[in-house]
Amino acid sequence: GAVSGGSAAGMSQTTKKDMKYVLVTGGVVSGLGKGVTASSVGVLLKKAGQRCTSIKIDPYLNTDAGTMSPFEHGEVYVLDDGGEVDLDLGNYERFIDISLTRDHNLTTGKVYQAVIEKERRGDYLGKTVQVVPHITNAIQDWIERVAHIPTDGSGEAPDVCIIELGGTIGDIESMPFIEALRQFQFRVGPSNFAVVHVSLVPTVVGEQKTKPTQHSVRELRALGLAPSLLCIRSELPIEESVRQKLASFTHVPGNGIINLHNVSNIWHVPILMEKYGATAALQGALQLQARVP
Repeated sequence: GAVSGGSAAGMSQTTKKDMKYVLVTGGVVSGLGKGVTASSVGVLLKKAGQRCTSIKIDPYLNTDAGTMSPFEHGEVYVLDDGGEVDLDLGNYERFIDISLTRDHNLTTGKVYQAVIEKERRGDYLGKTVQVVPHITNAIQDWIERVAHIPTDGSGEAPDVCIIELGGTIGDIESMPFIEALRQFQFRVGPSNFAVVHVSLVPTVVGEQKTKPTQHSVRELRALGLAPSLLCIRSELPIEESVRQKLASFTHVPGNGIINLHNVSNIWHVPILMEKYGATAALQGALQLQARVP
């Protein structure tokens, strides 16, 4: 609606500056449901009154998903602007009710293409062009630019951008993105950046094992990213002793451990996250005040 007074205009200026970012990463194995988790984070934050948008990072060298066999990487999803992208963007659009652009899918191919084009034009003024800082800066600039694109039809810039990093922590090909995001948390400030790590607690001979998750979180911390939330995938709900163990060994507070056990369909996931207190944990990590949408 219309606003009066200069203070409101000033406020919209600060909200434009203080974009909040939620990074969703995956550990142990691929295909744990990072996409559904990222989409569900959007559902919860939207319900809490935040305007959300999403970026999917795919570390492969294809510039987009258009040339990939569906057996290789799932079906391709076609956006309103004709962009042929990863299927996760389809989940974001449906869960959060937004319309994304081809730039909301960032791939290694796109980043390198952009940087090499700049290099050929002479934009780097004779510098040696390297992964750090040139590729990592290009990634940060891309994320910051795309995060501010209005996606919900209101024409307003979003409040929160959810970034999903494809693949698994420790993959060689995702390293430049991890490094870029490690730097990015300082560019935007700690209260504007939260990490959600999706990991697996497998059941081995009837016992739920935390060791793979311990290693995965240790790897993530070694790369300079500390998870605020740990989303634990498991076949059955995890036992309280397992939760305690995870909290003490991963340095993630107990209320930040969200158990996403198997459910009959993906629309149950936001409800499950809400039940385990994910909204409050996210609001705490990002210092968000609840707003009525």
